[in-house]
Amino acid sequence: MTATTRSGRMWRGRGRGSVALLACGALAAGGLAAAGVSALRPETATASSHREAPLISGQPQFDNTDVYAFVSPDHPDSTTLVANWLPFQEPAGGPNFYTFANDARYDIHIDSDGDARDDLLYRFTFQDHRKNENTFLYNTGVVESLDDPDLNFTQTYDVELLRLKHGKVASRHELAKRLPVAPSNVGKASMPDYQKLRDQAVREIPGGLKAFAGQADDPFFLDLRVFDLLYGGDLSEVGNDTLKGYNVNTIALQVPSSYLRQSEEQPVVGIYTTTERKNASGDWTRVSRLGMPLVNEVVNPVKDKDKFNASSPENDGDFLKNVTEPELPKLIEGIYKIKAPAEPRDDLVSVFLTGVEDLNQPPQGTPSEMLRLNTSIKPAAEPKRLGVLDGDNAGFPNGRRLTDDVLDIALQVVEGELVGAKNDLGDAVNANDKEFGRSFPYVALPTAGSDTHAADVSTKADATTGLTGGASSLAASWDDDTVMLVSAASGAACVLLLGLGMAWMRSRRRPERRSWLG
Repeated sequence: MTATTRSGRMWRGRGRGSVALLACGALAAGGLAAAGVSALRPETATASSHREAPLISGQPQFDNTDVYAFVSPDHPDSTTLVANWLPFQEPAGGPNFYTFANDARYDIHIDSDGDARDDLLYRFTFQDHRKNENTFLYNTGVVESLDDPDLNFTQTYDVELLRLKHGKVASRHELAKRLPVAPSNVGKASMPDYQKLRDQAVREIPGGLKAFAGQADDPFFLDLRVFDLLYGGDLSEVGNDTLKGYNVNTIALQVPSSYLRQSEEQPVVGIYTTTERKNASGDWTRVSRLGMPLVNEVVNPVKDKDKFNASSPENDGDFLKNVTEPELPKLIEGIYKIKAPAEPRDDLVSVFLTGVEDLNQPPQGTPSEMLRLNTSIKPAAEPKRLGVLDGDNAGFPNGRRLTDDVLDIALQVVEGELVGAKNDLGDAVNANDKEFGRSFPYVALPTAGSDTHAADVSTKADATTGLTGGASSLAASWDDDTVMLVSAASGAACVLLLGLGMAWMRSRRRPERRSWLG
């Protein structure tokens, strides 16, 4: 039995290919068997660091989903840092759309010398602004710019640089104040030129830096449908990006590489992000932490997840056993009979804790979990999705680019790729559903609230018409031409109604602006 994905890749229904897909799903699930979860929907899935620990899953504004760090392809003398928060944003989720928290500190940490202690910390804090408190609307008309009076709710943010020595703050520098946040993409009627809003939200900071904060398409890509009878029971459900159509909140920073690294002779930097939340007494508590993808999902057991989120890299010796004696390969061996590599897994230590020798391992570094990027390695002209595994040293695990297929890479490494157990395990999702940008901040534009999933439209149509029994059978017998004619007629009726509605609105509103509120 075989099934072919849309990419043309053939997966075997009996043998290593099917095991590859099932194991990949287990990895994406974040230790599903260990957690005792029987079924997941997109809203509750654990992918990368989307809802990876019990406590943070209930605080999405503080939940850091992914971190990326790469030498900027169009400015190779600089490094781009991208971090995402607030996972699984349904684009049409108004009227209270998706905001950064006011009582949070969103931090990007830099370790320049490999001692597992911060040398630099870029801190982002946010403030809410509302023009009209007497309406529930996010926007009161068509939004044509970030300072448009019809953009009722806005956010701004400040950027601060902290320099540290021996774990203590040595100095603070205010880099920028009240920079505008790109809004949630309400819909095409409200924001007909969202690219213009994105462009206005990209700001230059003195010193050669660029900053961006706002909504973006979730750049992580994978298939989570393993839970539907193991990809449909016949491998018919593979190759679909489960995160397609969901957005995240993005913070991006582009910095001259010379600012981050210790020297040209020591160009490797460590990067991780945290979120701190202010409690009732006014103290700050760390509630989320993320560096390498998938670590707190499939490496750390449930008992360690919240502890890891609250900890710092210099304490990562507490979690060493989780890396050297990982649970996931044993689960795969027990279920799918692929022999787990021998322990201790020193190969995983090099990937997740120390950096790979002669690639991104700092001299005399302290083992700690964070992304490690060798800033001296130039961007690849044609990036390969499997990064270092495919000979592309500019990719994961040397930092992480938006296009790196980290799920496939991580699965192959966990199953022993670096110790001679060659494999091509993966989920048949090899690229994001949206193309990434060619300039900063590189992330794709967010899906608009006016866009809908085809499956949702189909479901709603059935619910509206109340098709059951014979009526459903009759509908199923219509040919494509009939469906197209019905769709065209429905579309024409909608256009007529919309035209009448717009004419009425024009008679009611001020002539000079297209606004909901007169």
